[in-house]
Amino acid sequence: MRLVKRVRPLKALMTGFWGLTLMAGVVGCSGQPAAKPPPPPREVEALTLAPSQTRDTGEYLGSLISRQSVNVVPQVAGYVRRIHVTPGQKVEAGTTLLEVDARQETAALENAEAQRTSAQAGLELAKQTRERTEALYKEGLVSAQELERARSQSETAEAAARAASAQVSQRQVQLQYYAVRAPFAGTVGDVLVRMGDYVGATTPLTSVAQADALEVSVSVPSERARSLQPNTLIELLDATGKVVLTSNIFFIAPQADPRTQLVEIKAAFRNTAGLRPNELVRARMVYSTRNALQVPALAVVRQSGQPFAFVVQDKEGKTVVERRPIKLGPLGEQSYVVESGLREGDRIAVSSLQLLRDGAPVKVKPPPPAVVGADAPGATGGSTGGSR
Repeated sequence: MRLVKRVRPLKALMTGFWGLTLMAGVVGCSGQPAAKPPPPPREVEALTLAPSQTRDTGEYLGSLISRQSVNVVPQVAGYVRRIHVTPGQKVEAGTTLLEVDARQETAALENAEAQRTSAQAGLELAKQTRERTEALYKEGLVSAQELERARSQSETAEAAARAASAQVSQRQVQLQYYAVRAPFAGTVGDVLVRMGDYVGATTPLTSVAQADALEVSVSVPSERARSLQPNTLIELLDATGKVVLTSNIFFIAPQADPRTQLVEIKAAFRNTAGLRPNELVRARMVYSTRNALQVPALAVVRQSGQPFAFVVQDKEGKTVVERRPIKLGPLGEQSYVVESGLREGDRIAVSSLQLLRDGAPVKVKPPPPAVVGADAPGATGGSTGGSR
């Protein structure tokens, strides 16, 4: 038989009460737990500010124009007999592009040449008759009237011969128009006619453009155009922002467009980048160049639209950061131009910005070892400030 020991409820309650009282006494005698030590200063990378060259620029959309471009039209009417070129073909000056049926004009030229031959034969006969009449007149065998008639016939034949020669020259020039030629060396555009088409003096045949020398036309705001001077630098950029061509402007429109208030400028350059006429490109105007402080874009924090920078300072034997409001200028490729708020020689934090607070202690990391061909972290270089 198993015996079960029964515990009275009152006795169990008193035992738990005295146990809790004993534990409270022990805790009260031990005091409060020790405070946690402050966290170590956060390591940050710092950049010392120094003036560097910056440019006041503006980026716009430009249009390329061929310095030599022409739409080819015939000077005569007729049916297209032969096409000698294909679209995109490069041709030299004087190359025959196509021919218009010139059989009728060729027949007219042959007729004119026959008339000239007949006139020259008549002139020779008139000259011989005049010479004989003058010899007979000296011997008294013909009258003065007959001599005058011979001289008149000779002069008439001479004039007829000159008219026939002029008619031949006119037909020869007219016949040349039936062969449409390239006015200068360039690239043939789309051929708009086909064999057998009837063309007139206003029918467009094709185009010839010279892409070796191009112009870029850019429209800039009138207030920015006031600071432009001839020979101002302009850069053409590719899709990634890389400079592909540079030139200097040679033309500034004397008046602004009355509707858009934009001023047209032009620059010419040698096309070494394979650009094409009528192509739209990114163009960057360099208005001025100056020395200014610059901060990396990643070193700027914003609060309610106000930009700040964390300046590393030594206070009371500690290195801390101060959140300082700054005024920024235009944004370049990787940096902002600093208009106010920072001075030359200031050190700014360029890492761990989201974890920093005003007055927080920091530890500046030593700069990494220099690597040939690589820039130091946070280096601003000579960035370009972009503005319109």
